[in-house]
Amino acid sequence: MSDTTIRSRRPSFRRLPLTGPLRLARPSDMWFKPAASVVVATAIPNLVLFSLDRLDLVMYTMAGSLCALYGHNLPYARRARTIAAVVLGMVAGLAVSLVTASLTGSTAVLIAVGALLAAGQKLLCDATRIGPPGPVIFTFVSSAALFAPQSPGQVPGHLALTLGAGAVSWLVTVAPALIRREGPERRATARALNTAAAYVAEPDHHTRRAAVAAVHAAWQTLLAAGRSTPVRRALERLVVHAESAITGSEPGAVPDTASSGSHADRLRDWARQTRARGPVPTPPSAPATAAELLGAEAERAAVRPTARAGAVRALLHRIGPGSPLLPIAARTLIGCALAGYICSAVGVGRPYWAIVTAASLYQANVTLSWNRTLQRTLGNLLGVLVFAAVLPAARTGPLALIGFCLLFAFAAEALMTRNYWLGSVAVTPMALLVLEYAGSHPVGELIGDRVLDTVIGAAVGILVAVLVTNRRAAGRVEQALAASEQARAHAVHTLAAPAPAPATLDAARRRLTGTLVELREADDAAAGEWWQRALPREAVLAAEQAGHRTLAATATRQGTTAPAQENGAV
Repeated sequence: MSDTTIRSRRPSFRRLPLTGPLRLARPSDMWFKPAASVVVATAIPNLVLFSLDRLDLVMYTMAGSLCALYGHNLPYARRARTIAAVVLGMVAGLAVSLVTASLTGSTAVLIAVGALLAAGQKLLCDATRIGPPGPVIFTFVSSAALFAPQSPGQVPGHLALTLGAGAVSWLVTVAPALIRREGPERRATARALNTAAAYVAEPDHHTRRAAVAAVHAAWQTLLAAGRSTPVRRALERLVVHAESAITGSEPGAVPDTASSGSHADRLRDWARQTRARGPVPTPPSAPATAAELLGAEAERAAVRPTARAGAVRALLHRIGPGSPLLPIAARTLIGCALAGYICSAVGVGRPYWAIVTAASLYQANVTLSWNRTLQRTLGNLLGVLVFAAVLPAARTGPLALIGFCLLFAFAAEALMTRNYWLGSVAVTPMALLVLEYAGSHPVGELIGDRVLDTVIGAAVGILVAVLVTNRRAAGRVEQALAASEQARAHAVHTLAAPAPAPATLDAARRRLTGTLVELREADDAAAGEWWQRALPREAVLAAEQAGHRTLAATATRQGTTAPAQENGAV
C-alpha cells in the first residue's frame, strides 16, 4: 500500500457554513409516497376516535400512524418485515415511557429515561440503517409520552391503540404491492441510470460519488427483492449499464464517435421508461463488467445465509465496544440529558421538546450536526408563527383540528426533502396542534416554551457534538482497507495454485468476502466525521472493484454463481 493511499492525512477541521445548509434542494423523486401514506394511516384511526368522541387518545394512535413514514425505499418483501419491526420498536419505546410515567412524577428521572431512550434509539437506528426519518420519530413519541399523565392500569389499553394504528400503517405501506410489485426496484434502477447519466454528462468527483451510491443502492434493492422475475432480470441488466457508465466501459454496440451527450440521453431515456408503467427497456448485454458484477453476487450470496442466521450477532457487533457508532450515541445521551435538565431548571413545563431538539441534531459528523442545528432552529421558530396563525381556525371544531394535522403531516413530507428547515416549518405546528386533542392550552405558554426549548436544545446539542469526538472512524477504514488487500492477495495466491483444494479456495473466498463487507461498513461509518484524518476514498473504491473481480474468479472456479453469469445479472 502506497504512502499516498494510507498517509494522506490532514486534519478534517472545517469552517462551519452559515448559508449553505439553508439552500433548497430539488424534491425527492418519491416524496409523495411517505406523505400520502402517513396521511391515510393517520386519518383512519383519527376518524374512528372522532366517531367515538375520544380524540384525547390521538397521541397513542399517532405513535402507530407515524410508522407509515418508514421503508418506502425498500422492496415490498423487505418492507413488510421492516415496518413490522418499526411498529414493534415503537410500541417497546412507548411502553418504557408509559410505565415510567405511571410510576414516577420526578422530572429528573423522566429526563434521564428520555435521554437513555433517545441514545438507544439513535444507536439502533444507525446500526440497522433504517433510513429516513431515522430515530427522531421514535424519540418524539417516547419523550412526549414520558410527560403524559398516566396510571398503570391505562398502559395496556394505550399500547393496544398504538399497535392497532401500527397495523394500519403496515397495511398502508405494503398495499401498493398489489398494484405494482416491482415499483421500488424500478425507482432504484431509474435513480441509478439518472445519476450515471449526470456523471457521463459532467464527470467530476461529486457526480461520480452520487452515481456510485445510487448504483450500490439499486443492487441492494434488487438483491433484497426476493425471487427473480423477468422484470427484475431486465432491471439488473440496466444497472449493469449504469455501473459500466461510471467505470468508463460502456457495454453494447456504441460507436466510438458517440458523444457523451448521446450516451447520457440514452441512459436518461432508459430511466424514464423504467419509472413509467410500461415494460422495462431491454438494453444489450453488458459483458464489460461481468467479472466485477459476478464477484459482487458471489460476495452477497456468501453473506446472505450468514446474515439470516446471525442477524442479532451482527447487530451486536455493530453496536459493541469499539464501534464508531458509540460516540454518536454518547453525544445523544449527554446532549439530550443536559438540554432537558437546563430547560427544567429555567421553568419550562415540557422539557421533552428540548430532548427531541437535541436528539434531532446528531448526524454522522460535527459539520452535518451544525447544519441540522441551523435548519432545526430556523424551522421551529418559523413553525411557531405558523401555529399561532392557524390555531384560531383549528379550534373551530374537532374536524378542523384533524384536517390541519393531516395537512401539516402531508406538507412536512412534501417539504422535508427540499430542506430540513422547510419541513420543520410544517412539523412544528403539527406537533403543537396534537396537544389540542387533549384540551386547549394558553397560546403564549405553548409558543414561549417551544421557542425556549428549541434554543436551549439546539445550543446544548451542538456544543456536546463538538466536545464529544469520534476519532475511531478513520483508523477503522485504514485497517479494513489493509485487511481487504491482504485477503485479496491471499485469494490470488490460492487461485494461482494448479489444483487448489476446495476447502482452501472456499476459505480464501469467505475471508475476502468478509473483509469487503467490513471495508464498506467502515467507509460508510467514517464518511464525513469532523475530527479525523482524510479518508482514502478512492483506494476504498479500487479495493472493492479489485476484490469483486477476484471473488468472480473464485466463484467461477467453484461453479457457485454460474446461473447469475448465464442470466447476465447480479
